[in-house]
Amino acid sequence: MRVPIVAGNWKMNPSTLDESYALAHEIVSQDTGNSNTISVICPPFPTLKTVKELCQNSYLKIGAQNLHAESSGAFTGETPPEMIAELCDYVILGHSERRQLFAEDDKFIGAKVSKSLELGISPIFCVGETLEQRDSDLAYSVIEAQIKSSLSAIPTNKMQQITVAYEPIWAIGTGKAATPEIAQQMIAHIRDCLKSISNDFTASQIRILYGGSVNAANAESIASQEDIDGALVGGASLKAEEFLNIIKAFSSI
Repeated sequence: MRVPIVAGNWKMNPSTLDESYALAHEIVSQDTGNSNTISVICPPFPTLKTVKELCQNSYLKIGAQNLHAESSGAFTGETPPEMIAELCDYVILGHSERRQLFAEDDKFIGAKVSKSLELGISPIFCVGETLEQRDSDLAYSVIEAQIKSSLSAIPTNKMQQITVAYEPIWAIGTGKAATPEIAQQMIAHIRDCLKSISNDFTASQIRILYGGSVNAANAESIASQEDIDGALVGGASLKAEEFLNIIKAFSSI
């Protein structure tokens, strides 16, 4: 059985250390936790240590929003991945904003996935298509290329440690969400792609999340889909009550 993961990607929010601590505290104080769902919050880098300490006696796991493929070197502005490994259980890699704004390509993202696995951090590997690609009937081939280019070199015995997140780029931060049926179709395709680079059993064990404007109102219908194993939540994860309601939606399935 694949235990669902609900991961909150705070992105570059909130604006201050105090606000980040307050949000984490609000979530921790209300999250009773259960074995049916893994709950993860991914705050900005400067708050990781403080939030980690706050959450150490809770069910919440801590994730980073990025990780470099190299352990050290002349990479101004980057954080050594070994430092991240001391604080985080998960890391988001290949997010569409990293691909679009920082020109990260599939090969580089694949190297990051390899580094995270080497350090014992569970990667949440993101794939997704733009509206233009979808309208041109390229969505399925784009997703397949992202998966094969980034993950084909990963040993099969490591693949189950990866969580894949499908984030239709056209639905991120727009208030639009793919219908649960559209999300299910694409996520079933993702599982087929994973089979092609591993095997049927391994692919059946990999969690695949949906990440496109997930909120408390649509979480239950998304959670009811056969192949959807959780959510990568953006804006809604900045509201403690709404984030917890999304977790509850996946816990009750």
